Order: sequence, then structure tokens, then C-alpha cells
Amino acid sequence: MAVLLPWALPLPADSGEAGYRLLELEGFKVKWGEQRLGAGANISYAFADRTLHFSDARNCGRLAPMSALAEPDLPFETLVRETEAAFRVWERAANLSFYQVADVLDADIILGAQGQPRRRAFANVAYASDKPVAEDGVRVIEQSLVCLNPDQQWKVGFGGDQNVYDLRYTLVHEIGHAIGLDHPGPSGQVMGFRYTEAFPELQPGDLRGVRRLYGPATNDGQLANNAEAPLGQSSL
Repeated sequence: MAVLLPWALPLPADSGEAGYRLLELEGFKVKWGEQRLGAGANISYAFADRTLHFSDARNCGRLAPMSALAEPDLPFETLVRETEAAFRVWERAANLSFYQVADVLDADIILGAQGQPRRRAFANVAYASDKPVAEDGVRVIEQSLVCLNPDQQWKVGFGGDQNVYDLRYTLVHEIGHAIGLDHPGPSGQVMGFRYTEAFPELQPGDLRGVRRLYGPATNDGQLANNAEAPLGQSSL
């Protein structure tokens, strides 16, 4: 089972007092790792290095190489750096560990460009349907895709022009979907469905949501020492 989650097209959702909403597929919550809320997870990722086809996905069904997003002002090395920083944002927030693998076919999360460009960015989440449902209604995510539109202009850091999206902020949002978070509403959180440059870091609802799924980060000292620049700030 897969679901497509675009940046700016809201799914039916209420804002909720907690400021977050867990992604549900066919009525089941979904997450990586152990099949229970609050358990951490180790998740691999890779960049698409060739065009890949996923028959059950919609917009990310044709995933072009990540390098298709590169341009003179946004070299591939910057794409890699900003993606790594986006994963670190979620690592600092919860009991999560992300690591890159060389073979894209071995990756839990695959990132690339849209092969059929549409809107800004999407995530596609598929759960393992061959495993029994946990008591609290949780299924294990089997694979997630993240795809960005290569026809859109991208930037590094907030610049005031909200028609050009910050790459890291967008990736943090889409990775949030890829690990089991939904849109809680239009704004107020990074997981809100409207792009904003109003805040440079995860908001309280984002933190509550990811910690409900995976628990709090377990090594605060190491995370603090390795902290990346906040969202919307270039580390150059």
C-alpha cells in the first residue's frame, strides 16, 4: 500500500491540539523499525543514480537521478550536503539514525528528481502488508520515496522569496512524511502543508509527533557536538 504526499496539497486533516498528525494508511499508523510506537529505528537512504520505476507509486513512480536537480548555482555536492543536514534534523529530534548506502536498491528511503515534474515535492510511503498489525494499529514502512521537481528553482537558506523553496526545509518536510508524519494543518509546524520561512527549526508539534513514533533522541551530547545549522541557514 502506498500514499503520495505533496507539499502544498492538503490531505483531510485537523490541526489537533498536539500540533502533529501521524500518517495513516488504510487506517493504520506506519513507522520504521519495531512495530510499536516510541521505538527507535535505523533507516538507510540513497540517491537515485538512474531512472527508477515504481508501479505502485504515483508522482514518484518515475524517479529520475538526484543529479537532475543540480545546476551551476546548486551543484550536486550541495544537494548531498543539504540532504544529509535534513536527516540530521530528525536525528537530533528523536531516536533515529540515518545512514547512506551505495546501492539504491538496498535503501529504505530513495531520494531523486521527479521524472514527470509536477508541483514542488512529494513523498511516497509503502508499508509491508505481509506482516500482522500491531496491537496499537501500527504497520512497518517497507519503502519511502522522496522526489523534487527539477523544473523548479531551489535555494539554500531563507531569502525572503517564498516562491523559491529552501532545499533543506523542503527535504526535512518530505523526510517527515517518509518516516510516518502527516500534515497537521496548513501552518505553524514544519509538517504544515504550506511552505513558510517563519521559523528556522522544527516546531513543538513536529517534535511531539516524531517522538511519539520513535521516542526522544538518546545521545544529546553527541548530537549537540555534531549539530548542523538550523533550517533556512546555509552552512557555507
